[in-house]
Amino acid sequence: MSDISNLSWPAIEYENHEWVSSVARQIPRSAQKRHRGPYQAAVPTKISKRSVWLPSDLAALVEEAATTVTRFDAELGYELAPFSAVLLRSESTASSKIENLTASARAIGEAELGVSGNNASLIVANTRAMNAAVELAHRIDADAILQMHAALLDQSQPQIAGRWRDEQVWIGGSDYGPHGATFVAPHHARVVAAIEDLLEFIKRDDVPTLAHAALAHAQFETIHPFPDSNGRTGRALIHAHLRNKGLTRNVTVPVSAGLLTDTDTYFDALTEYREGNYLSIIERLSLASFSAVENGRQLVSELRTVRAEWDERIHARKDSRAWQIADLLLRHPVINAALISRELGIHGANIYRILEPLIKAQVLEEFTDKKRNMMWRADEVLVALDAFAMRAGRRVRSTEK
Repeated sequence: MSDISNLSWPAIEYENHEWVSSVARQIPRSAQKRHRGPYQAAVPTKISKRSVWLPSDLAALVEEAATTVTRFDAELGYELAPFSAVLLRSESTASSKIENLTASARAIGEAELGVSGNNASLIVANTRAMNAAVELAHRIDADAILQMHAALLDQSQPQIAGRWRDEQVWIGGSDYGPHGATFVAPHHARVVAAIEDLLEFIKRDDVPTLAHAALAHAQFETIHPFPDSNGRTGRALIHAHLRNKGLTRNVTVPVSAGLLTDTDTYFDALTEYREGNYLSIIERLSLASFSAVENGRQLVSELRTVRAEWDERIHARKDSRAWQIADLLLRHPVINAALISRELGIHGANIYRILEPLIKAQVLEEFTDKKRNMMWRADEVLVALDAFAMRAGRRVRSTEK
């Protein structure tokens, strides 16, 4: 296992396929000429039995990153609510941002209440996929991955949600065909077998967990098993993996926010993985974990400060349910009567009476100016969430296919 030759895996190979366009509309003559004849699709390397050897400096980095993640997870385990929900939501937002899906915390909060907002609604769907990943972490199998994808797309693209692709996909180049693409994923006939090999690799217990998750993620992105949303599903799979192996138990560490600090290196590492260098993606995920924990700690600290200040400003009896709503606002900074009823079991006119101390303390602001279907927002929480997203940064444009 310590042989230096194990520092690389075989690069993916390519095979020829005849191109038959599925584009129904008329396409330019130049595009017809460019996308004609055979093209080359990747043949993914089987990894289920490949040895994984880490040089000493990278092994030390992986171990330190794993310890950092575990410590952060344990710290919040003592006060789970509401930080588990906040961090999962923040990770979903960051993962979406990698794919150019951005929205303010307020827009996302409104989308959670059913207010239509293109990107915000897609980010809310990504939160559902992350939730599914965590809930299904006890069994990482083909059905679990399909359920993650279904949670992500069942509302926006139900025709492909939760189904392996039955067509060729590629990254970059033209929408008309794969010729000239940056990367042409494996032919769809290879998807099921490649996923089975990946799942066998995930079952192993001889690879450090963070390195294991990085390699599984890179292989998933290479297989590209879906027509769309492979990136977000693949990052949800990272969290299922970390939870499955016991590295995290309580919260979703926002590793996508860490990846956002240098997306160039992240995508370069995926390319290097396909060329046979598996070390770069391990290093990138490890470094992203440090950034993720640092950013997550700052978010939690800011929310603790906000909540403590509310205790000073809110004037309500100790047994008032206003305090429960104050806690709810850290998880859902935009609320309406239906959400309060669903989450806390408070109904009817009681809601407005209980909200009064929060409004007087300027914890809540009603912003819909309606007598019916009123919504309220907690601006201090929204500011903290937007600051988290800002710290995560954004450098490069990518495409998710």
